[in-house]
Amino acid sequence: MSESNASTNSTAESTDSPAKASGNRELGIIVYGATGYTGRLVCEYLNQQYGVNGDVVWAMAGRSQQKLESVRDEMGIPTDVPLVIADASQPESIIAMVKRTKVVLTTVGPYQLYGSDLVHACAAAGTDYVDLCGEPAWMHGMIAAHRETAKTSGARIVFSCGFDSIPFDLGTYFLQQTAKEQLGGPVSRVKGRVRAMKGTFSGGTVASFKATMEAAGKQQSLVKLLTNPFSLTEGFIGPQQPSGMKPVFDDELNSWATTFVMATINTKNIHRSNYLLGHEYGEDFVYDEMMMTGPGEQGESLANTLADMDVLADNPLKPGEGPTKEERETGFYDVVFVGINEQGAKVTVSVKGDKDPGYGSTSKMIAESAVCLLKNPGAASGGIWTPASAMGAQLIERLESNAGLTFAVE
Repeated sequence: MSESNASTNSTAESTDSPAKASGNRELGIIVYGATGYTGRLVCEYLNQQYGVNGDVVWAMAGRSQQKLESVRDEMGIPTDVPLVIADASQPESIIAMVKRTKVVLTTVGPYQLYGSDLVHACAAAGTDYVDLCGEPAWMHGMIAAHRETAKTSGARIVFSCGFDSIPFDLGTYFLQQTAKEQLGGPVSRVKGRVRAMKGTFSGGTVASFKATMEAAGKQQSLVKLLTNPFSLTEGFIGPQQPSGMKPVFDDELNSWATTFVMATINTKNIHRSNYLLGHEYGEDFVYDEMMMTGPGEQGESLANTLADMDVLADNPLKPGEGPTKEERETGFYDVVFVGINEQGAKVTVSVKGDKDPGYGSTSKMIAESAVCLLKNPGAASGGIWTPASAMGAQLIERLESNAGLTFAVE
């Protein structure tokens, strides 16, 4: 697969940021929210994959020294791993934390409630940042408020480094690189389809969804941001996009397809990736994302049933809660992408993950995103990025080597 380097390929972000202030810091990665459910999984993964005395120097951060020590000991993490006290309600502690490390990995959401000061601090200090955000209205605000500061400081702020939106964002990127090789150029139409999935969405995702809906109820202008597929493309408006809000029969895949709850954030991130990559997918790019339910009457019936369900509202998990280890280990997902060019030629790729999407796979994806930024200081310049536009092929390689994801041409 041909590699696109975002730092030289983007027309939307500056490529001449000054030398980063974070170059000589004592820590490589700080996991903020380390005592929470997903934060624990991230720490467990970093300990197993990178240890404590290798080239990835990482630390655990949270509000309570006692709780950090308890979680560290409970998980069998060596006492060499530093513990950092930081509290979202105390901005000075957030500023002190980001000045100690090259990358902050945060699992503390909803980000619209607890993340704004952290993004501000990272952008100001030149500290790289990754999160699990699926809150487009908040992301829109953070881009407007901090993009120029991040460009100046060299901070690489990368939202949505979990199940939303890495498999979809990088899956589309991988498909477009494949289309260049097979068809001689990118495709203007891409369909993202969840072919199979076993697992659940995280309690944090549910809390973020509820916080977003509550905010939209109080501020009507947010509704436009939530429904506009181009709300993260900084003024660029592309062609009309399929709504994905009602069941359709997909001829290319011989299957009914229905609404997919993560499409709301994934579509916005994919259009932002295209924007940040200088419209590498084309200014006429059209993308939609749905879940396959199978052919025939049975597939149609299931598609209609799922379309009427409120998956997130019915999820009983709260932030800090999650599935058992067995449920995480037996979970999986399989997403297929079909690309069609203007001449009708097609290319098909898939992205598969070997763990429950909302927790087991997500914790590995965000960890590898942080490590990718740490190990590739030239992967992108300062700014506010998506996973595909900041790390592209470099992150795909890490995810395939370490995190149980598979990117394949079909």
